[in-house]
Amino acid sequence: RLGLERADTAEKALSVIVDLLEKYGQGGNCMESNMAFTYHNSFLIADRKEAWVLETSGKYWAAEKVEGGVRNISNQLSITTKIDREHPELKEYAKSNGWWDGEKEFDFAATYSYVNTARMTTSGGRYCEGYKLLNKHKGSITPEIMMEILRDKESGINMEGGFMTTGSMVSVLPQQPNLPCIHFFTGTPDPAR
Repeated sequence: RLGLERADTAEKALSVIVDLLEKYGQGGNCMESNMAFTYHNSFLIADRKEAWVLETSGKYWAAEKVEGGVRNISNQLSITTKIDREHPELKEYAKSNGWWDGEKEFDFAATYSYVNTARMTTSGGRYCEGYKLLNKHKGSITPEIMMEILRDKESGINMEGGFMTTGSMVSVLPQQPNLPCIHFFTGTPDPAR
């Protein structure tokens, strides 16, 4: 929210977020009933001209500029070796903890999480299912298709049960500055309603 308030471009919003992250860190509970359950965050940050994916681990972070195609995030780190901006001590911290040898190519998701990055887009989790649905419509994604994807319960994108999807948002950001941006928000916790 502070990125939206304090910046007028996606890259400036990225800078606001990482500056706050480095100064204050992150934390907080993921659910009211389990105070010990926390996790780090991923963000899609976009304006009319560019988009970024920002992923965090404690005060450390990596950012990838989206150059085309489709891109999604979902409850796991997904930035691998294409890192366009990073915390200045990201690699050194990984090296000092024995997570990276400093020799092989640096892979943020593989180094800072337990995810097998070679399987991210082929195994059956939310990230994989979102990736498949976005690629199925690549080149012809409309707001209606995006809403359909966010309502999808079979894929796990619209979660039910112990963890529920609490809201969804679809934004239309025309590149032409004379056209308005349009933002759709769910009014209930379940995007299928």
